[in-house]
Amino acid sequence: MKKINGVIRAWCTYDLANSVYNLVINTAIFPIYYTAITSLNNEDKVDFFGFEMVNSVLYSYAISLSYLISALLLPILSGIADYTGEKKKYLKIFTYLGAFACIGLVFFTDENALEWGIFCVVLASVGYSSGLVFYDAYLPEIAPKDMTDRISAKGYSYGYAGSVVLLLISILITQKYEMFGFLDVGEATRFVFVLVGIWWIGFAQIPFKWLPNNHSHRKIHRHILRNGYGELRKVFWDLKELKNMKIYLIAYFFYNMGVQAIMLLAVLFGTKELALTPAQLIPAIIIIQFIAILGAILFARLSDYKGNIFSLTSMILIWIGICLYGYTVTTVDQFYIITAMVGLVMGGIQSLSRATFSKLIPFDHSEKHTSYFSFYDVTFYISVVLGTFIYGLIEQITGSMRNSTLALGLFFIIGLAFLVFIKMPNEKSQTCKT
Repeated sequence: MKKINGVIRAWCTYDLANSVYNLVINTAIFPIYYTAITSLNNEDKVDFFGFEMVNSVLYSYAISLSYLISALLLPILSGIADYTGEKKKYLKIFTYLGAFACIGLVFFTDENALEWGIFCVVLASVGYSSGLVFYDAYLPEIAPKDMTDRISAKGYSYGYAGSVVLLLISILITQKYEMFGFLDVGEATRFVFVLVGIWWIGFAQIPFKWLPNNHSHRKIHRHILRNGYGELRKVFWDLKELKNMKIYLIAYFFYNMGVQAIMLLAVLFGTKELALTPAQLIPAIIIIQFIAILGAILFARLSDYKGNIFSLTSMILIWIGICLYGYTVTTVDQFYIITAMVGLVMGGIQSLSRATFSKLIPFDHSEKHTSYFSFYDVTFYISVVLGTFIYGLIEQITGSMRNSTLALGLFFIIGLAFLVFIKMPNEKSQTCKT
């Protein structure tokens, strides 16, 4: 039991390691830095390989591209991981890819280096998102069925707590840059990017040591490069018999489009639509992280009492309210209210979505955990691609991010319409078909 608890803690620690990228790079420090770098002349238009684009639209498209690359790449890698049993090996590869790409952002010094900055952001995002499929695939292997919700939430809580620690350190460095020997806030911010990469690599050594290898000692041959897509097809055909899983994936696809677009682009919304300063944005981001810890635990407990679908439905209704309220936000106080609402459901919907899918994998399909989670994560990535792309496209067409935010409410409504038809299996029966 002591060894099992150690493995679970090590698994949760990986969330602490990689979540700093999601907060500091994706959500907080980098979007503010990116906006400042690309708006030096009080204009939001940038030149990207000869094409003139709105800076926030370019960023939306860059995130879309990174997740599209992951969606195309992961079926091959998950097939190899299932075949060889080397999930940990690929978790390491993508960890180092993402972390070193973060460190590479130190050379994104001005608008002349825009192409390099976008390249590093895409590469870091690929490393982050691709590593998640191998990380997530460990969950059904290390977590008892009756503890899946809580362990999944515990992982997210580790991530949120660790992210806040590094964010506070980053704020101190960027706000008191002279005290740390930096010439200006830009130089201090670029040091933070290096710090994120070091943190990511450093804390990842704990799960790298403790997570099981599960080697099957099979050599990779040329056919295995096609095997990932073959495994994905098998999961697709399995869905014919797994009705609840099929409906769940459709529901998840739609509501996750809204969740990820809001999480990835909220800071840009505050910067552009409300003209908020970094001093006003950072407290909102910290609020999100602390409330997200409580939200992940709260909705995991709610699922214990009322079931996963009830808990997910409650959160989606709140997300719909966020979209409607977001369209009307005009003041700093209103922005803080909406960030608190996002924080409440952000951690809960991510951890519970992962745990719910884990429960829907049939017990007799346990040897294909990575393939099932690859299908789940490909669904995740494609939803992010479409969500962020549509968000950017609506802004480009209408000239306002408010219209994009309002449109996301439709994705939540469609997801909710499918979710209510799902029946969770009896978790006491490990062999039931779902």
